[in-house]
Amino acid sequence: MANIIQPLQHFTKFESLELGNQLIEQALAYKANPALDQAKGAGKRIGCIFLNPSLRTRVSTQLAALNLGMEPIVLNMDKEGWALEMQDGAVMNRGTVEHIKDAAAVLGSYFDILAIRAFPSLTNKEEDMSDFTFSQFVKYSGVPVVSLESATRHPLQSLADQITIRENWSGKKKPKVVLTWGPHIKAIPHAVANSFAEWTLGMDHDLTITHPVGYELDEAFTKGATIEYNQSKALEDADFVYVKNWSSFNDYGKILSTDASWMLTENHFENAKNAKVMHCLPVRRNLELSDEILDGPRSLVQVQAKNRVFAAQAAISHLLGNK
Repeated sequence: MANIIQPLQHFTKFESLELGNQLIEQALAYKANPALDQAKGAGKRIGCIFLNPSLRTRVSTQLAALNLGMEPIVLNMDKEGWALEMQDGAVMNRGTVEHIKDAAAVLGSYFDILAIRAFPSLTNKEEDMSDFTFSQFVKYSGVPVVSLESATRHPLQSLADQITIRENWSGKKKPKVVLTWGPHIKAIPHAVANSFAEWTLGMDHDLTITHPVGYELDEAFTKGATIEYNQSKALEDADFVYVKNWSSFNDYGKILSTDASWMLTENHFENAKNAKVMHCLPVRRNLELSDEILDGPRSLVQVQAKNRVFAAQAAISHLLGNK
């Protein structure tokens, strides 16, 4: 008897292998025919609320909603909305103008689904790890919420990544997937790396994570992965190599290394001749990844970006099925 997949109330993280497979298969069906369920969202609206910048997530979510017949409305809360107070019980006699209780409740009354992007501060570890800002929208909106990236996870990106791996893997064994740290000039959040590890392990792939000492991720997301500090050794026999920078987790939000030797070039693939390379974008060319890799036959980066539409479409469709 097949496992019964319980419908989700929100789309914020990896839930199960069964649901992961269902969402991947649904996304591939939408990729083959984007208008497959165009009547499903008729008469419904999704509010895309951005507290931080976005390109792919913003556009792909709007396109996904339109493919389902929904009306997407975008609000750049950091520029177009009132300054929000997030703390319960706050005396609002300073710079904030509107409490999240009121704003989220209003938005929940306007929309059938809310989609929220809220980055971490990278200064308050406890608050970031609780996904405080994002969780306040979930708590007070009263409608299903899709994560457009929170302080800890980026599930729509990770679903698109798993769709890309499924499309490009025909082997009978588990693919060897490597998540490798890449250098950067800024302190970058952990959400993409956390989420990619969570989904890759959840989908039962063989995952190796490689990074300089001091860049260990939160073990809550990496349990079951092989941690290898020697990048060359980690890349041996890799099938997929995912490049991403992140700041230190233990020494929270700090840059501990900018070692240029970690940037992937063709020379890194001597022992992984057929490896494909992935990156979530935006990418700092010739810092995180070399032009020769990004523009060469190994790159799946543009495929991933296109799959963002169908990942979002599958997730939104799943939530619409509950309404």
